[in-house]
Amino acid sequence: MNILFVHQNFPGQFKHLAPALAQHGHRVVALHINACAPLPGVQLVRYQPEGRSGQGTHRWLVELETKTIRGEAAYHAAHQLQQSGFTPDVIVAHPGWGESLFLQQVWPVARLGIYCEFFYRAKGGDVGFDPEFASIDPHAGCRLQLKNANYELHFARAHAGLAPTQWQASLFPEPFASRMSVIHDGIRTDLIRPNAQARLQLQTTQGPLSLGRDDEVITFINRNLEPYRGYHQFMRALPDLLKARPKARVLIIGGNEVSYGAAPPLAPDGQAQTWREIFLNQVKGELDMSRVHFVGKVPYDDFLRVLQVSTVHVYLTYPFVLSWSLLEAMSAGCAIVASDTAPVREAIRHGETGQLVDFFDPAALAQQVIALCDNPTERARLGAQARAFAVAHYDLSQHCLPRQIEWVQQLAED
Repeated sequence: MNILFVHQNFPGQFKHLAPALAQHGHRVVALHINACAPLPGVQLVRYQPEGRSGQGTHRWLVELETKTIRGEAAYHAAHQLQQSGFTPDVIVAHPGWGESLFLQQVWPVARLGIYCEFFYRAKGGDVGFDPEFASIDPHAGCRLQLKNANYELHFARAHAGLAPTQWQASLFPEPFASRMSVIHDGIRTDLIRPNAQARLQLQTTQGPLSLGRDDEVITFINRNLEPYRGYHQFMRALPDLLKARPKARVLIIGGNEVSYGAAPPLAPDGQAQTWREIFLNQVKGELDMSRVHFVGKVPYDDFLRVLQVSTVHVYLTYPFVLSWSLLEAMSAGCAIVASDTAPVREAIRHGETGQLVDFFDPAALAQQVIALCDNPTERARLGAQARAFAVAHYDLSQHCLPRQIEWVQQLAED
């Protein structure tokens, strides 16, 4: 079988699925924009969009125009693949950036399966969830309708959908929702596991830092430090937390860019600033900064060791896409305090696999973390049950990957 993967940032969610299908003897080709490392058995085809959006375009249409430009670039790359003799039986695409919009103009018989990451809603999701950042936009519903138009243009052509959580799947409308399967991307629970001997060596702004399981370490991890992932609420919890735990150190992993939501406002002097700076400055005068360590983005091995030495791990998010890092923390056996938001509740069951706390209550967050720091028996219980849940529901090799492969095979046969 010939299989085409489409993802702007390939491999993305297809990191394990694409090479696994190649190992099964299928020919696998991947269309992508950004540079990526080779994967065994996967032919990489890179393309570059031409032109810019927004020039003379209605402001509500700029995003859709950008996706159309990317779709056009992928369409031309598909034509070149076709001329070279490649015809896919199945196309597996993350449609979020528009690349898969026109591929069936080239290969009308190919079966299209799409990764259904997020379908926006005016209520019940991320939009308007946090009143601190909710803009008064009378046209929000119009903008979201056009934001979703890219997915809706795929619904008529796609034969099946794949969503990582039940809640994310529930956002998608009928009749397409009935063609969706819920299968998570999968976690390497064999690799990500507790390690009582783990030792973390990091270079921080305060100098070299060495931490192990005998230290009290509060961890917070995001791709980027921003409101969508609760960075502001975490920082507001730190003064009470550090006062109550004089030996605790806080490790914060994440960059200063914006993955989701709006960019931070300019400083009063007109200079650019980051969300990290804004919320650190709110509480900096109340913190012992010698115990608060911003370590930026770290290599994956260091990321794993951070989880393995964590005393209590904090994960906060708007009702939005579930982060891999939460499930990795569960697999590492962390004692977790997480926001009581969808889809976190699918993985963190209060009092069983972690503790849930109101996203908007930093005082309650601090108290939950303090209570766990005081109770090693409870931490051990929650961590063991979190790992057991991750192994039972999110293990890559035993559960997720076999089901993903079956989904692709079924897509080809239907």
